[in-house]
Amino acid sequence: MTGETLLLHPEDDVAVALRELPGVPRGHKVAVHDLAVGAPVRKYGQAIGVVTAPIAAGDHVHTHNLGMGPHDRAYDFGTEVRPVEPPPAPASFQGIVRPDGRVATRNYIGILTSVNCSATVAKRIASRASALCEEFPNVDGVVALTHGTGCGMAADGDGIRLLRRTLTGYARHPNFAAILVVGLGCEVNQLTGFDLPEGTPTMTIQELGGTSATVRRGLEVIRELLPAANAVTREPVPASELVLGLQCGGSDGYSGITANPALGAAADLLVRHGGTAILAETPEVYGAEHLLTRRAVSRAVGERLIERIHWWESYAESMDNNPSPGNKAGGLTTILEKSLGAVAKGGTTPLTAVYEYAEPVTGRGFVFMDTPGYDPVSATGQVAGGANLICFTTGRGSVYGCRPAPSLKLASNRETYRAMEEDMDVDCGAILDGEVTVAELGERIFRLVLDVASGQQTASEELGFGDEEFAPWQLGAVM
Repeated sequence: MTGETLLLHPEDDVAVALRELPGVPRGHKVAVHDLAVGAPVRKYGQAIGVVTAPIAAGDHVHTHNLGMGPHDRAYDFGTEVRPVEPPPAPASFQGIVRPDGRVATRNYIGILTSVNCSATVAKRIASRASALCEEFPNVDGVVALTHGTGCGMAADGDGIRLLRRTLTGYARHPNFAAILVVGLGCEVNQLTGFDLPEGTPTMTIQELGGTSATVRRGLEVIRELLPAANAVTREPVPASELVLGLQCGGSDGYSGITANPALGAAADLLVRHGGTAILAETPEVYGAEHLLTRRAVSRAVGERLIERIHWWESYAESMDNNPSPGNKAGGLTTILEKSLGAVAKGGTTPLTAVYEYAEPVTGRGFVFMDTPGYDPVSATGQVAGGANLICFTTGRGSVYGCRPAPSLKLASNRETYRAMEEDMDVDCGAILDGEVTVAELGERIFRLVLDVASGQQTASEELGFGDEEFAPWQLGAVM
């Protein structure tokens, strides 16, 4: 680091501008030597693309002279698996232990909808039920999670199976003390197709005689559920009961240097304590997946990840449609570059399993879930899989919440943190300023995760985020 630029690896062809330089915005790449057309460009010690126009030492390297190109990916399996060292002392948090032994970090009553047609009714029930919660201080609220599908779709196939798996995951989530499911009545996604916990109340608008009657009956059900939901106390539970979803959105050129590695260090600590960390966003590990297969505990686990990568290659028109315009404005040029920074959220521990979207995460340790890169859809899958807390890094300034799981926001740079301080929980720009190391900040994030799991409110919770961000992955034709 020169004070003006940061070279991330001795073999890199580019450095990162730490401040505004002549012709090079902060966070963007600057060439460390001349580069000819067609030459590979390396960052993080890995290829991020090829030169498309001549580059001289000191030039700004971005979309005008760097593009996607052939990139070799040697899928070595398990070559970098290292034993997970146990922590010097066990960590714990104040959790809510459900009767079946599952551990919650929050205590909501949820209203799920089978179809978009019942969304307004569900929201009205939740809105009117908020006043009822004042008498029940241990209940965090009544939340209606609505979506835009449930009909106009095939009655079988991947689309409806994915929707039902997502809704079932939320219905069984430990952060919900109870669930009410509301349908219209004539939709494709019939309530009889759900795998709901025994005793879950369900109702349809058509059967009850319309909107007002369903809202009245819904409020009656909520009143009946509140006393039992309120009868909880927090108690010490080991950190191994945490299932942490790892997310990034609105990434910039600093994300892979500060926030993502710091979150990776926190994830490593959680895994050392026996907990679970879920990396996701398959299109945003594209080009860096070989770094994960090297950490796979078996060839089968590594090959399952590669199978999902190949599915995305056939599904998407172009994997380089990502990065987004905001990512590019922040200094990221190709999906290869973005992915190399994104996988840093996953830390260094062995990859123990690969799950499909919204599939129940039953194993411990560092795992991967196949999801789109679109943050609300991706996090919805993680929460459906059992994540009881989310950590979300951002460089440009994403705002996000995901009830019933609290979401911590980690800013990659000091400018974004200061500009959006009421939305952010952690300033990872302190790493760039030399105030703290990645490992030290990772320890702070881990301790903050324990505090939030114990009931401390996050910035997004205080701002009321989390209802509208429920976004199941939609597959298949709309008919």
